[in-house]
Amino acid sequence: MRDQTLFDKIDLHLIRVLHTVLTERSVSRAAIRLGMYQPAVSASLKRLRDLAGDPLLVRSGSAMVPTDAGLQMIEPAASILRAAESLFSDARGFEPTTARHTFRIAASDYLDPLFLPRLVAQIKAQAPHCPIEIHPLSAESDYRTRLAQGEVDVVIGNWPTPPDHLHLGRLFGDEVVCLVAQDHPAVRRGWDSQAWLEAEHIAPTPTHPGARGVIDDHLDSLGLQRNITARCPHFGLIPSMVASSLLVLTTGRQYCERYVDRLPVKILPCPIAFPRLMYYQLWHERTHASRPARWLRDRVKAVAAELRKE
Repeated sequence: MRDQTLFDKIDLHLIRVLHTVLTERSVSRAAIRLGMYQPAVSASLKRLRDLAGDPLLVRSGSAMVPTDAGLQMIEPAASILRAAESLFSDARGFEPTTARHTFRIAASDYLDPLFLPRLVAQIKAQAPHCPIEIHPLSAESDYRTRLAQGEVDVVIGNWPTPPDHLHLGRLFGDEVVCLVAQDHPAVRRGWDSQAWLEAEHIAPTPTHPGARGVIDDHLDSLGLQRNITARCPHFGLIPSMVASSLLVLTTGRQYCERYVDRLPVKILPCPIAFPRLMYYQLWHERTHASRPARWLRDRVKAVAAELRKE
């Protein structure tokens, strides 16, 4: 009887607060993500602590961390929210014009500076009531776990060998080139492989722990190492850094071409042969048959096809 009484005190909103507070590890960040006032989130957290008989979230130095009991609740809470979200939408089908499904996309801006803006615009035009969350690919985020736990629906990026336990859809391939300032010495003199390796390179911050990126992975396979003197987590800012320095950005031609008419930069061939960059969208088995998720993946594919034609 006690379990039934406890169950009656739990509603779906409380589960959403629980999951958000535990994954954000911050009441203030959870409030922003939930669109709630911070005191309301704190009050809900107090209810959850009373129900669980556990603090759930405790201070560790200047940060907050989940307790063991809190950690064990993250996946069950995510599972409940996924089930609730799909309970009626999947049963009735997915109608974009009336749906209120939340789409969660993890991506970096290294695909193309136009990609994410166009994707968001297309989703909002066709599914105007569906919220969109864009999550960064960062060193602090393990995209495999986030896909498995339902924190994101699709991850978009480039991998030489995508993880084989995830579903994937190929978006496009691209030639590896170099972006440099117009007055870079290599524009006048050219360069060989040794000069390129010794030049000052800028590279994105790794997208997940242990990752080096496709450029450095390939160089390592050749027994080579370039001189990386700058890293930046915001790929969209790198071309401006290149334009005002001697830094070299090595990435896909499609990305670089977006900046040639906007900044004083030049595209140069890379003196070391690289395989083409392959861009994919990845998703977990849990959303493979979901109608909203399939609709989202179709939008991703359509935007990638549009950009390839330009």
